[in-house]
Amino acid sequence: MDVILYTDGSSRGNPGRGGYGARLEFTDNEGKLHVREFSEGFIETTNNRMELLGAIVGLEALIKPCKVKLYSDSQYLVKAFNDNWIDGWIKRGWKNSQKEPVKNIDLWKRLLKAKEMHEVTFIWVKGHNGHPGNERCDELATLAADGDNLKVDEGL
Repeated sequence: MDVILYTDGSSRGNPGRGGYGARLEFTDNEGKLHVREFSEGFIETTNNRMELLGAIVGLEALIKPCKVKLYSDSQYLVKAFNDNWIDGWIKRGWKNSQKEPVKNIDLWKRLLKAKEMHEVTFIWVKGHNGHPGNERCDELATLAADGDNLKVDEGL
């Protein structure tokens, strides 16, 4: 099954409170489009971690192996999916990461596990240049950031 995954994170202050969102779109064997959306309310972490969380929850929702096109404006995800990037902030963490509930290395392990059964192609929708993928990512981030422990849909 081919799946399109839009994901984004939104933080109010960096590090600060914000949320993340993911939208899955896929077509069944009869050609019918299905959509699943996920959003979390405020969490105490950085915007970059929320970018990863959005991708992770989207991939974790897929029970069967899929070909996934992942759209995001996150450079961290570009490196995570294309370069197997484990140095930098993911490996060393930031000074305040010990105080935060979402840890860098935990996210990296979760990301590797979430994508291991899928064939993931990353598409970087750079900036706010009117790209429809970027606009959809931004809508999810706003929903997530403005919610308070909101969950939209529980999965596939």
